[in-house]
Amino acid sequence: MSWTNERVELLKKLWTEGHSASQIANELGGVTRNAVIGKVHRLGLSGRAKAPAPAAKPRRSRSSTSSSSSTPRAAAQPQSQGATALKMEAAPAPVAQIKPQAEPVAELVPMSERATILSLTERTCKWPIGDPGSEDFYFCGRNSDPGVPYCAHHCKIAYQPVSDRRRDRRAANTGTLPAAARVAAS
Repeated sequence: MSWTNERVELLKKLWTEGHSASQIANELGGVTRNAVIGKVHRLGLSGRAKAPAPAAKPRRSRSSTSSSSSTPRAAAQPQSQGATALKMEAAPAPVAQIKPQAEPVAELVPMSERATILSLTERTCKWPIGDPGSEDFYFCGRNSDPGVPYCAHHCKIAYQPVSDRRRDRRAANTGTLPAAARVAAS
């Protein structure tokens, strides 16, 4: 199918009248909706009349249709149209200032236990230490339990009980920390 002058003019006319790309494709025949959209963009057709929307009937909520009581509602629900919820400006959520525990790299892992990517096995701790782009990057290299990729010390950091994570998440949302977490964070 080629875009003849007549077909392009018909496309422009239908577009400015507010027809959808699918309707125009059906009218033209032999083209897809995506072909119409592509041609519209190539022609630079931006402004078009909005097709009149069908009159919307007020919707009833399930609670008002299923309940047998005839008492009116105390307050009407606010009505929105389209994606107005995305336009609302929400206040930013407070962020708890929790500092991660910094581990002293040199004292934590002796030089004899440090591992490179080539020396890792199934029984060595694979906890990365340092910046992977630097020369002094290494892995912990201590012995790990079978089926666990880290040593006991790094397992305590990597795996937290669910209750601790929920408590920390609640504290982050409210901006306060329980006493035990404040001691651990300092």
